[in-house]
Amino acid sequence: MRDLPGLPSRRSFLKASAATAAIAGIAGAAKAEQKPEPVALTEYKPDCLQPTEWAFVMAAVARLIPSEGDGPGAIETRVPVFIDKQLAGDYGKASDWYMVGPYEPAASPLRGWQTPLNPLQIYQQAIPLFDEWCKTTHGKIFAELDPETQDKALTSLQKDEMKIKPELRDFFGILLANTKEGYFSDPMYGGNHGMAAWKYIGFPGARGSYKEWVGKHNVKYPLGPVSISGERG
Repeated sequence: MRDLPGLPSRRSFLKASAATAAIAGIAGAAKAEQKPEPVALTEYKPDCLQPTEWAFVMAAVARLIPSEGDGPGAIETRVPVFIDKQLAGDYGKASDWYMVGPYEPAASPLRGWQTPLNPLQIYQQAIPLFDEWCKTTHGKIFAELDPETQDKALTSLQKDEMKIKPELRDFFGILLANTKEGYFSDPMYGGNHGMAAWKYIGFPGARGSYKEWVGKHNVKYPLGPVSISGERG
């Protein structure tokens, strides 16, 4: 992950993820695998994101989990596809969430969702505001900035230096969480293309049984991952 102030480094992020899997007794030490070939997303037709929104998501996740490094980045694992499909579905519409007020934007996140907007609406409203701020502050919308300036802009978004509207204050956290989810999700949801992230951390996926490996810590699991759909890595 791009080392933004207040965020874990990409290395520590992936190590933490591998450690979480190891606690479950199913993953060994993280080891770099051969990086997959970049997946062309130019022909993908978003289900709900508009062109400027799609451009922002593509650029933002590419900085949160960049391609440079010894493991796959968000673009290689098709994280933007995951985000688009999630926003087009029940998650984006908050279909099964309790969305009745009152709302207190300043409340702790531990008190739950504190905005009348669903995730899709937050993306739709926050992206143009952020793009306008980037244009005023840096001369171009976010997707058109160079990588170094994009990192600075994301840091400003994280710190709320642009003073975004209260109901949109959690946008950066939502974007970061969705990026992580898309990176490690089962491929059936659009992200983690080719199970590249699972291969990178040694996660076996949805194998039916690996109980003989439960007590074997720090030992590399010898078999590749399996997705819910039966795809094998």
